This record gives sequence, structure tokens and C-alpha cells, in this order.
Amino acid sequence: MRKFDWDDLQAFLAVVRAGRLTVAARKLGVDHSTLSRRIAGLEQAIGATLFDRRSAGYALTAEGERLVPDAEAMESLAIRIRSRQDDAAQGLAGSVRIGTPEAWGTYFMARELRELVRLHPELEVELVANPRMFSLSKREADIAVSMTRPEQGRLIARRLNDYELGLYAARAYLDEHGPVVGRRDLERHRLVGYIEDLRWSPELDYLGEISSSLTPQIRISNVISQVQAVAAGVGVGVLPCFLARREPGLIRLLPDEIRMTRAYWLLTHADARDLLRVQVVADFIVSRLAALGEDFWMDARGRANG
Repeated sequence: MRKFDWDDLQAFLAVVRAGRLTVAARKLGVDHSTLSRRIAGLEQAIGATLFDRRSAGYALTAEGERLVPDAEAMESLAIRIRSRQDDAAQGLAGSVRIGTPEAWGTYFMARELRELVRLHPELEVELVANPRMFSLSKREADIAVSMTRPEQGRLIARRLNDYELGLYAARAYLDEHGPVVGRRDLERHRLVGYIEDLRWSPELDYLGEISSSLTPQIRISNVISQVQAVAAGVGVGVLPCFLARREPGLIRLLPDEIRMTRAYWLLTHADARDLLRVQVVADFIVSRLAALGEDFWMDARGRANG
């Protein structure tokens, strides 16, 4: 193998993640011809073709696939070294990106940012609250909150909190369409649920857990919009109790029969264990959740009636 430049590996990873040379060049702040030369130089140094150049974009060859984990390992080492130096020189400064589900990010984390930046005024925080999974290995986030514990990858997982879900409808909807006194009544009611192919976690299949025969007529991609639809009388839906309690017109249905519990997990990459700012923010999240208490997430009234 001829000598190659680390910059060429960075260029390689940028093209892998973007899929297109022009997009990767824009993210790196170089022109596409420069980026093309870097990729060609890396291929020459390694002695293998790493991409199939196609009209639709760059596709990895088998050799390219084998290079990805090694390139990411070198990237992680470089980031870790640079971050340690930054932490030592500047104290707790720099940027931390937190990727979360939209409800958790909106109704918990967004409210905690004030205290976080008060404690660490030099810290730059990016909160991405979207209904999706975040790849820590691809640097989509430094800290991620997930509804499932990952079974593979170099990730460190901490269970954050459990939360309860129940079946809800608006009083106006029930007045118009009749009561729900048993599970079988749900078959004649209009149901609100997720768009199946946009469910980003298997934990979101709530209606299927109640009955395999239930199909939502109204399908919405995110839970905050589902809450608003159910509150407006569109139909009956399974909602997190910590969100439903914010809507005074919602009534919980069949609390003794239909009660679900899910969990949130805090994920960090193993390579981030030496990054002071990432560990401090992760510990801050854990401590603030502990101070908030379980009743925020669970329906104490539902448990009392259960």
C-alpha cells in the first residue's frame, strides 16, 4: 500500500454518507473536482476501486464496504484526541448534538436547556427532536434517546425512564359516536394511529398490541400531531399519558384493560467515553430526569383506578 493522506479517508467517508460527490463536496467545503481527485488518490494508494460511479450516485464496491469500519475507527480516534485537547484547553466547551424522539425532546429536553446552558455557558447544544433513529457511528448525534435498547454496535445504553400509554378520545367525539365500554367497541370507532411504513420503532405498534383486527383510519407520522387530532375529536388513539394530560378535553378509556408501558434509553458511542462534554450532558439528563420524578411520565390516577 502506498502512503495515503488522512484527508482522503475523510473524503471517502463524506462520499459514503452523502451518496453523491457534489453533496459530499458541499459538506466538506471543497469543489467536486478536488473531492474526486482525493477519492482517486485513495484508490490508487490502496490499490482498489472503492466506488462504482453511477448516474444516480456513488455506490460502494466490496473493497469500499470493507474500508468503511476502519475509516470510521480512525475518524473516532481523531475526534477523541481533538476533543480531549479541546476539553483540557477550554474547559467544558464545544458542541453536543442530542437526537431524541419528538415528544421527549419537546416536552422534556427543550425545557431543560435553560438549566444546562446556565451551568455550562460555553457549551453549544443542538437538539434534534425528530421521529427517527439516530446513528451515532455516522455522527448524526453525540447523544441519542431511543425507545429500544440496541442489540449491536459499540454503544453504551442507559435506561432513562419508563412511561405509560393509554387509550384516549375527546369528550365531543364520544358524545357524537357513542361510548367505549369494551375492547370490541373499538371496531366500530374511527381510530388514529401511525403510518405503518413510517413507524421508526416496532415499539410504536400500539393498536396491534390491543387487537390484530384494529386498523387506523387516520394515520399520522408523529405523536404530537396524533395528540392534537384526538383532542380535536378526529377519533380514538393510544397516546402517552404525559402528553394526553396536557389536553383537558381528553378522556382516558378502559384504563383497567388497556395500559401500556414503554421505556426511553440514553445512548452514547463507546468512543465518546473520554469526551468530557458528552459525558457531562449525559449525566445532566439522567440527574434531571431523576429530579422530575416518575409521576411526570406515568398516570398516577390510572394506577390508582387499576
